[in-house]
Amino acid sequence: MNTPTETDILYGLGTTLVFTGIAIMLLAILRLSLSGNKANGKTRSGGIILIGPVPIVFGIDKESVKKILLLALDLTVILIIAMIVRYSVWR
Repeated sequence: MNTPTETDILYGLGTTLVFTGIAIMLLAILRLSLSGNKANGKTRSGGIILIGPVPIVFGIDKESVKKILLLALDLTVILIIAMIVRYSVWR
């Protein structure tokens, strides 16, 4: 009986996280499509594209862009801290 190596465990964890993320996105899309539009014409949207620690923020109005920019800043700081911790621990 072969015991799983660290690589096998990390590969399985990564695969599980990817499929879990896809399932969450599909459930969110399904929930939004079934709930209908209750915004009465006041729909706001925006998004973030993170390429490494560099965020690209886009949105329709200033308020949503400000909120998304704060979220992007938080995610960037968390990513940089995680990279520093990983480098310090695995050095």
